[in-house]
Amino acid sequence: MKKVLIVGAGFAGATVARELANDGHTVIVMDERGHIGGNAYDYTNEHGIRIHKYGPHIFHTSNKKVYDWVTQFGDWVEYKHKVKAQLADGQYVTLPVNKHTKEIVGEDNIIDTFYRPYTKKMWGKELEELDPSITKRIPIRDDDNQLYFPNAEYQVMPKYGYTEIFKEILDHKNITVQLNWTYGKDLEPLFDHVFSSMPIDVYYDYRFGELPYRSLKFYNIDLPMVRSLPTTVVNFTNDSPYTRITEWKNFPEHGSNDKLTTLTYEEPCDYRDNYYERYYPVKDINGENQRIYKTYKDIENPKVTFIGRCGMYVYIDMDQAINSSLATVTRFKESIK
Repeated sequence: MKKVLIVGAGFAGATVARELANDGHTVIVMDERGHIGGNAYDYTNEHGIRIHKYGPHIFHTSNKKVYDWVTQFGDWVEYKHKVKAQLADGQYVTLPVNKHTKEIVGEDNIIDTFYRPYTKKMWGKELEELDPSITKRIPIRDDDNQLYFPNAEYQVMPKYGYTEIFKEILDHKNITVQLNWTYGKDLEPLFDHVFSSMPIDVYYDYRFGELPYRSLKFYNIDLPMVRSLPTTVVNFTNDSPYTRITEWKNFPEHGSNDKLTTLTYEEPCDYRDNYYERYYPVKDINGENQRIYKTYKDIENPKVTFIGRCGMYVYIDMDQAINSSLATVTRFKESIK
């Protein structure tokens, strides 16, 4: 059996931890934050309303293996996510763009109304400067479907919150969790292997340059009303600094306060302007950032395996992070036979 260190207590790290612990390996999970769950961490505020600290997380996938794996931990409820965008005249329309949105906005105005201003705010770049795969995450449809994830077979949320799910994933006799820990390479000789979700360029001391990220600042407000928004999430098409707003009570099992509601505004920024909180790797049109990442990735380092968004410098959803980590564990098991 091996002694393994896992850097990061989000979905990527927690998945690896649980799978290795189930096989009898000794696992230490460390995170520099004071909580488990990574960016999926949530909590209940003083008004009894559950807040996702780092923005709304909706679990959606068509991968049954991943769905079965994550839903073995805790209770989950079905939730079909819908998003509206607010136009300049205050009118709400469906996102992603569908047939009805086209009729209201005009097909020739779709790009300039939704994609161009959002891209500038979210990524700090013009639309033409980004890799097309980024904007394809929000498609343009010809039907009247109002669901944000119309093709995802499984769409659920944890009944008691993501933090409780992470508690269950990491609740194993072979797993020890250490929070408020900062990783140092001096720890590596103490372990047989390290799985790291820390930024790969930071690990290598920016040897080949810095990999850019976008970050988010969050602003919570309480309003003295039962409900405020027509859907859980509303995107802004105006030139304000905010990309979207979330009303948490519109999610299932997120609070039943009948006197007020809590909303969160999101303001994108460069990660260096937000205490180096890295959320979204920037995939530029000329591929320069990916080339820098590949240079780091190609460094031979048999002791360390990089996982997660920051370790692999990739924009992936929760189900993809779990699926990637399950595959990583399978390869690791094969390597130590």
